[in-house]
Amino acid sequence: MISPGPRPGPAPPPAAGLGLGVPGWAHPLVAPVEWGELTRRGTPVHWAVLDVARGPGSCPDPYCAAAVARLRVAGVRVLGRLDMRFGTRPFGELVSDAGRYLDWYRPDGFYLDRCPSERPGLAEVHRIVTTLRALRGGAFTVLGQDTHPYEEYAEIADQLVTFRGRWADYRWSQVAEWTAGYPPERFCHLVHGVPRPHLDEALRIARWQGAGTVFFTDRTTRPGQRSDSAALWETLPGHWDEVVSRIGPCVME
Repeated sequence: MISPGPRPGPAPPPAAGLGLGVPGWAHPLVAPVEWGELTRRGTPVHWAVLDVARGPGSCPDPYCAAAVARLRVAGVRVLGRLDMRFGTRPFGELVSDAGRYLDWYRPDGFYLDRCPSERPGLAEVHRIVTTLRALRGGAFTVLGQDTHPYEEYAEIADQLVTFRGRWADYRWSQVAEWTAGYPPERFCHLVHGVPRPHLDEALRIARWQGAGTVFFTDRTTRPGQRSDSAALWETLPGHWDEVVSRIGPCVME
């Protein structure tokens, strides 16, 4: 393996059609720079997740409301995070959380974190997404399954997170054959531990595997820490500027 070092030569052209899906920054008081970056002109953000307190919290948070307002002015799609706990979360709790998000922050849709991916969970996920769209017309929904799910999930939501994990695993990952029947904007990859010298390789893998939305961070897990740990994603990657420049202007509708 070649030792990491400065990347020679000029920067490559932006990766056409790709954009960023931001899994959720820390609270705006803790991470003001991160939230500000999402409103910077030219930053190619497809969506950003609002996670107040592992959900909408117990009362309106004025700092989060202000951050969402700034994102809305900048044209950034905001998604409220709903934790499905792999299908064990009661339907009523999820709907209640969704209602608080809508009352307090008016998100554009929802990110269903830890979403079931196997066939038995299909009916319940369909029920949840249908209800969310009834509560908020046109709600953009992303299923955070972190792996390739049973194919019919693709007919339920706007986008599926079909990879969330380590760079070491992403380099050797393979895409499910059925994904070839869908356009790239239907899939998202979230990868941690991506070294700066390997950003171009990571982007090539995303394109080859048909992902239209990505998030690459150089943050890494501690022993025993899961890839869905909020701590991995709530701060700016050390190579944020390089990621933004390689992806280029956002073109996703």
